Amino acid sequence: MKRREFITLLGGAAVWPLAAYAQQPQRIPQIGVQMGVAESDPEGRSRIAAFQQELADLGWADGRNLRVEYRWAAGDVDRIRAHAAELVALAPDVLVGNGTAVLTALRDATRSIPIVFVVVNDPVGQGFVANLARSGGNVTGFSFLEYSMIGKSLELLKQLAPTVHRFAVMFNPETTPHYAVFLRSFETVPPPRPLEIKAAPVGTEADIEQAVAKIAGEPGGGLIVPPDPFTVVHRGLIIRSAAQHRVPAIFTYRQFVRDGALIAYGPDTTDIFQRSASYVDRILKGANPGDLPVQAPNKFELAINVNTARRLGLDLPPTLLGLADELIE
Repeated sequence: MKRREFITLLGGAAVWPLAAYAQQPQRIPQIGVQMGVAESDPEGRSRIAAFQQELADLGWADGRNLRVEYRWAAGDVDRIRAHAAELVALAPDVLVGNGTAVLTALRDATRSIPIVFVVVNDPVGQGFVANLARSGGNVTGFSFLEYSMIGKSLELLKQLAPTVHRFAVMFNPETTPHYAVFLRSFETVPPPRPLEIKAAPVGTEADIEQAVAKIAGEPGGGLIVPPDPFTVVHRGLIIRSAAQHRVPAIFTYRQFVRDGALIAYGPDTTDIFQRSASYVDRILKGANPGDLPVQAPNKFELAINVNTARRLGLDLPPTLLGLADELIE
């Protein structure tokens, strides 16, 4: 073989592995998204749609330069834990968890994969982050209900139903145990006017019906339903039971008023999910979740169902009507 031909052949052999390496497909980042509600839940779907749209605006498209795995638990604690284990086993670049029960399961499953929580109450008090300014560890995200909002709910329901002075807070202790802690602290604070507030723990549909019937059996009874995967899944039953027993009830999600609930007050969850996409984007680009501050809600909504108020024989104060973001006729 001539010297020039040998050098050409040798050079080609050297270049070929480099060319083959360069042609290998680039790894596509993956995220896992775990929702505490059912996939058919309209509120859950609107949250995910906002999240997906914001990711798209930031340049991420599922199936093109990003892979997204979704899990929906329908308020079932065992399913939440199983889904968390499934997503962690996929070793995604980022995990997104909706609600306290989901975040608890994800954090128990991994201390290394970055986790962005969405709509979680009191993340410092529950021990998920060290502080709001710098979360530390692998967890950060977007908080939801501040306990002062329950006091605001009391005030709003009292304006709408002035005779109410006994309030029951309905929640599932398995999915939202922190409410019991809050209620104990609430009992030590003298209210500005005579009223009672107590827990109404539920875990089954029968529990819901019995709790509402018990509230109705005492004069001046009202119901507060803060965010909880279990009560979200069973909101239809709660709304029907409250209507049947003529119990004034206030919820947190605006969507529930469209389903027949009397009144709802709380942060705009769609907005929170949309904002959470920015943290996913930053972590995928190399940010440390422990350096990202926990963000609080910045948009709140008040909705009233006028028809439900009329059926309960309640007069709608003009001041309250003026504050409402949405009135359902």
